Amino acid sequence: MAETRPSAPKRTSKAPARHTSAAQVRKKGAPRTVGRPGQGMRRQGGQAPSTRPAGITRRIRHASNQHGSAKGGVHNDTHSIRLAVTAVAVFLVLIIAGIAGFIAHSNANSQVENPGANITLTIPDGATTDDIAKILKEEGVIANQNEFTDAVKRAGAGTSMKSGNYELVAGSDVEGIVKQLVDGPNSTADTVTIAEGLTVKKTASAVQNALGIPSDVFLEQAKASNYVKDYPFLEEAKDDSLEGFLYPKTYDFANTDKSADTVIRAMLDQYKEEVAGIEMSDAQKALKEKYYVTMSDYDIIKMASIIEKEALNDDDRYKIASVMYNRMKSGMPLQSDATMGYVTGGKVTADDLKTASPYNTYLYLGLTPTPICTPSLKSIDAALHPADTNYYYFWITEKEHDFSETYEQHQQAIADAQGSSDDSAQ
Repeated sequence: MAETRPSAPKRTSKAPARHTSAAQVRKKGAPRTVGRPGQGMRRQGGQAPSTRPAGITRRIRHASNQHGSAKGGVHNDTHSIRLAVTAVAVFLVLIIAGIAGFIAHSNANSQVENPGANITLTIPDGATTDDIAKILKEEGVIANQNEFTDAVKRAGAGTSMKSGNYELVAGSDVEGIVKQLVDGPNSTADTVTIAEGLTVKKTASAVQNALGIPSDVFLEQAKASNYVKDYPFLEEAKDDSLEGFLYPKTYDFANTDKSADTVIRAMLDQYKEEVAGIEMSDAQKALKEKYYVTMSDYDIIKMASIIEKEALNDDDRYKIASVMYNRMKSGMPLQSDATMGYVTGGKVTADDLKTASPYNTYLYLGLTPTPICTPSLKSIDAALHPADTNYYYFWITEKEHDFSETYEQHQQAIADAQGSSDDSAQ
């Protein structure tokens, strides 16, 4: 760094020439200029003699020997900058290429062969996350197993996914697939729905339609004697019938032996779980005290099956139960069309009601020999806890729900309903 100094002091013959140090110049406030290494200091009046102290000169020369001339130093700096820029550019190119390759690879893995296709598959019991990922990949639902397992981890669903039959769409987002597996099976394959109020015969038809088991094979197997040892509640069953015991529910038989025996046992297991454990003794005691009737567990199921066939809503069930018990208490026949419908398999005519049959409750007192269908839990509860009424008659259609205490009131309710129907028809 060069420094500008004031003009040299005048010399006299008596005093030797003196140099003023740089520190002394700065103390006096002289201006500073920045020069390049190797340059001398200029006076305002022209070229100044080289009067720099030797120490400063040595430092300048030493620096010059190490770094070269000023021009060379600039050249080296520029070269270094160019190398650095080039290295950064190459590095960025490599990063961009890597990212592009990763994205391309991911996109390739995320493409299934038949996107949008509906695929039915089965997840077996005990399948791990990796097992499920492999199944989904092999069936063409997903293209990348790691994407699925990562989604399972994010959802914390490793132990929540359920076995069973599924209908999934190929190429769906993995989060949606995980959610479905957590919700449970959504496929109707290998499932059968037994509705409330079905008879054994209609249950056999439903099983045939859903599972392919011939109805006659099912009916041949559906005998109480085949299962009473394993299911003690069947000891009361009459006519070797399973009527009333094939519990209504949707059953999934994926990964099982789909035989008549397997299906029947599943239904009896469900009955045992849902019905056989109900405590009926207190209700039966109350029925005996109020209506003077002795009702066994089997009788309760028979009564419930009649209620199931006659009622159209839950409120009907408890009122119908009261009608039936009031009639039994008074020694009147139940006079339920539904009991003869069990014989005819459908509609009941006036002539049918004259037919001699133990299921004709117009001609025979008391309950039917067996239940006439599989009742719902609501109907079983109504059979145990009837409404407290003085009703002996009812007239129920889609529009009318009339209950009467006397026959005359009953006839009037029918006439009013039929008259209302005639008026609306006109």
